Amino acid sequence: MEKLEKSVISLVKAALKEDIGSGDLTSLACLEPNPVKAIIVAKSEGVLSGLKPALLVFKMVDSAIVVRPLLKDSDRFSAGDTIIEIEGFNQTVLAAERTALNFLAYLSGVATLTAKFVDKVKGTRCRILDTRKTTPGWRLLEKKAVVHGGGGNHRFGLYDMILIKDNHLAAAGSVQEAVKKAHAYLHSDDLSSQFGLNAGDVEIEVEVTNDRQLTEAIEAGAGRLLLDNQSLESLRQLVTSARRLNPEVKLEASGNVSLDNVAAIAATGVDFISIGALTHSAPASDFSLRVIPQVAAE
Repeated sequence: MEKLEKSVISLVKAALKEDIGSGDLTSLACLEPNPVKAIIVAKSEGVLSGLKPALLVFKMVDSAIVVRPLLKDSDRFSAGDTIIEIEGFNQTVLAAERTALNFLAYLSGVATLTAKFVDKVKGTRCRILDTRKTTPGWRLLEKKAVVHGGGGNHRFGLYDMILIKDNHLAAAGSVQEAVKKAHAYLHSDDLSSQFGLNAGDVEIEVEVTNDRQLTEAIEAGAGRLLLDNQSLESLRQLVTSARRLNPEVKLEASGNVSLDNVAAIAATGVDFISIGALTHSAPASDFSLRVIPQVAAE
């Protein structure tokens, strides 16, 4: 079973335990168990994400519930669109309702915000990326939602990339020394024995704040640079310097990125813009579950 599927199952189980607990008192008290049909409808426009956990919610609550998605993750939807058709018993459909909607609303919100940033940089060389500023336990789903919105994933964790930032540089003493140590580690036995990786599997990125650090990082062999919290003018200057020293070096901008300035940042010539807000500040999309009234037979 792939990592994402395990993550989804664990998260859905925890969410259902949190919401339903020992049972849905309201439905048990007010409803006789009868078959119903229902639909999940979009109340806003956006990009869909979260179908897998949403569908799994219904199946975990009651394996007899039939769910039919009419769209797939990454599809765009408009207000009024039917996303999912549902058939089951009223008590269990309603018990699953809120948890399923929570997954859809939050993850579609991430995908929708990502798509807005992606649309802003169309026509440039730039790719929109997420960060590690994710909800604990939700990272794989949130990063999948970014992909559904047309973005890309930065590192998934501390285990799949070397990213040398200001605190690492301070401890190492210099950019050159930090990169030197990183290269040495990538060619050590520890990498393969502890992580099962080869040197070629791991990228080295260095955060630089000025031209001196940039030059030092490139000369030390860093293939990717993080240009964090730079003004547009500073970004242009650093991009020009980097391309002159090594036209193949990858450049990433981050910090204080918004829908208002992302196009201007992309126009400086960076390859990536990483945005924490994609996962920590995306407004939720709006969905509702509606039970379809059944016409009594004459």
